[in-house]
Amino acid sequence: MGLVRLRIKELAEAKGWTLKEVANRSGVNYRTIHSYVRRDGMAMIDYTAVQKIARAFEVAIEDLVEVLEE
Repeated sequence: MGLVRLRIKELAEAKGWTLKEVANRSGVNYRTIHSYVRRDGMAMIDYTAVQKIARAFEVAIEDLVEVLEE
C-alpha cells in the first residue's frame, strides 16, 4: 500500500492563507485539515475532502497529493 502526503501547508502559504481559511474556503472541517497537515504520510484519505481542498486552491488533485511511496 502506498503513502501520500497532502501539500496543504505549502499551498496555503503560497496564497497567504491560514489553515482555518483553507477549512472555510473548502468546506472541510478544520480538524481534518489540521490532521492532514500534521501527518508525514497517510495510507488512506477522504477523497471527497481532497477534492474540496484542491478545488479551494484551484489546483488539480495531482498537484495537491504528493506520492511518498507506491
